[in-house]
Amino acid sequence: MRSMMKASIATLALAVASPAFAESHALSGDLKIFLDTSNPAPRATMEMVIAEFQEMHPDLNIETTVIDREAYKTQIRNFLSAGDETPDVATWYAANRMKPYVDAGLFEDVSDLWTEEDIANNLASTKGAMTIDGKQWGVPYTYYQWGIYYRKDIYEELGLTEPANFDEMKSNCQAIVESGRTCYTIGTKNFWTSGGWFDYLNMRTHGFDFHMDLAQGNVKWTDDRVRETFANWRELIDMGGFVENHQSYSWQESLPALVNGEAAAILKGNFAVAPLREAGLTDDQLDFFQFPPINPDVELAEDAPTDTFHIPANAQNKDAARAFLRHVVSASTQSVMNNGDNLGQLPVNAQASIDDDKFLSEGFTMLSENSPGGVAQFFDRDFPAEMAAEAMQGFQEFMVFPDNLDDILARLDKVQERVYK
Repeated sequence: MRSMMKASIATLALAVASPAFAESHALSGDLKIFLDTSNPAPRATMEMVIAEFQEMHPDLNIETTVIDREAYKTQIRNFLSAGDETPDVATWYAANRMKPYVDAGLFEDVSDLWTEEDIANNLASTKGAMTIDGKQWGVPYTYYQWGIYYRKDIYEELGLTEPANFDEMKSNCQAIVESGRTCYTIGTKNFWTSGGWFDYLNMRTHGFDFHMDLAQGNVKWTDDRVRETFANWRELIDMGGFVENHQSYSWQESLPALVNGEAAAILKGNFAVAPLREAGLTDDQLDFFQFPPINPDVELAEDAPTDTFHIPANAQNKDAARAFLRHVVSASTQSVMNNGDNLGQLPVNAQASIDDDKFLSEGFTMLSENSPGGVAQFFDRDFPAEMAAEAMQGFQEFMVFPDNLDDILARLDKVQERVYK
């Protein structure tokens, strides 16, 4: 690990040692950075990035604190409110997950960074996810795509192509069902997996802004537009588009159906690729496509959970904190941070380079060039925790008992009234 880390630091040093990212004045004093990247690979990656920033600014005294991710979630409000002991930089997540700390005045407005040309041009895909009340409250350093991973060999056998719209998606599904297979595998024992289907169906039917209005409690669940989203979902359910007994499977337990050819596709994040490859699927068998349009008048938006850096409002060294945020969003830094030896995800910066992996390449192109509608964070990040938990349980119930929709939506309206009061 140590030799790999030294090599990575050397690579990063070579990449970022350019005037474009040099600060116009020397930085000094203390810079306190709090991280939730406690797993070995993310921790080593962050240590590498911080070590490089330290080399660039030798008069700066950087103090790094790494907290277990689950513990971090329970401690963040306390350390953001710690006065002089508050960190200068802290990791967190985009969109609704940062809203409580924005509303409480605990995150610094960093809209000034987003007016800088490099950031404004190259991070545009995630600006919406970093924006609340017209201002930006942090910067992204990594994300990953969601989409449909499918058995290319099965599609070829049946003479199917990647669907260009929802009608073609349903037509493909009908052909797959008639061949004795299921269109989509899914495991909803852990309710969150159903959230991905709702996200895409809702954003493709009504768009990103409507989806966010629902997330913020501005649209009732019994609204006719929400019912339209469920009507589109029901078309797939009624044709037998999903594996039976999915409520008994975790997402991992749902993968064998795709590996064995019992199902032809799965809607999932890129984290599913590694276990599918390990289970024996080759890149000749497995392929990827963007969830197709439903309403042609709606711009395509994607689920791309985004990890972020923020400056607490009580930070003591905001100049150095801003310099660090510029450092982590540069194309060169993000290229190294996100490669396979480090985070193994996608850089947000559109000018960054990525590993030679076909799924990362397709995801990077999709998110950087083909997602004009915006980037959502996934249902349980965009919606308040209690609302998300109740809704995703309702999604699972709907997939098993679609005739229960009226009761489910009425129940979610009551939860919404309580949560957003």
